Formats: sequence, C-alpha cells, structure tokens
Amino acid sequence: MLFRIDPSGTEPLAAQLARQIRSAAARGELTPGMRLPSARDVADSLGVNLHTVLRAYQDVRDEGLIDLRRGRGAVMTSAARDVRRLREAVDHVVAVAHDLGVSPTTTLSLMKEALQ
Repeated sequence: MLFRIDPSGTEPLAAQLARQIRSAAARGELTPGMRLPSARDVADSLGVNLHTVLRAYQDVRDEGLIDLRRGRGAVMTSAARDVRRLREAVDHVVAVAHDLGVSPTTTLSLMKEALQ
C-alpha cells in the first residue's frame, strides 16, 4: 500500500492517511485479513511523526476497519468488505442520478437527508 500526503494541504496528515485507507478498502485494494505496513515504516517513508500514523490507524480502528494489536500490527477486518459493498451502492446511486440528470448538489443533499 502506497500512501501519499500533501503537507501543504488543509486536511490534517492523519486524516489524509485515514481517508486513503478507507478509499483503498472501498476500491477492494485492502481486503479482510490484509496487513497494513507498520506505523513506523509508513512514518519513515513519508517523513512524518510516528504518532501521526498511529492517529490515522486509531481512527480507522475506531470505525472498525482495522484491528490493531501489539506484535501483530494493523490488519483489515471484515468491515473492509462492507465498505466495498457500500461503495458499490453509492456508485449505483451516482449512476442513476446521472442518468436522470439530477445535479450532484441535489444528489448529495438527498444522501445527507437519508443519513439523518
């Protein structure tokens, strides 16, 4: 898994890393049982503080996407499969909205309303 960060971006570095893990799970690149690189390896390769990577890993752990265990590292959980299924459903909604000529703003508004 190759992580990239934008140090000059407005999004915090840990949030950038967590977003990339979520996105990779949604695309099916990270599947249940796969190990993520060690936090130390990611920190070294990106030139960021170890705690930044640990924060990202903790965020996705709190969402249930990974299991963090001392000595075992970060391992994707079965929730990765669920995120992929959700991504497929969202892609379907977007395709239907496009076919119907519904604007992205309206589609997003409807999705937000449905989530409440």
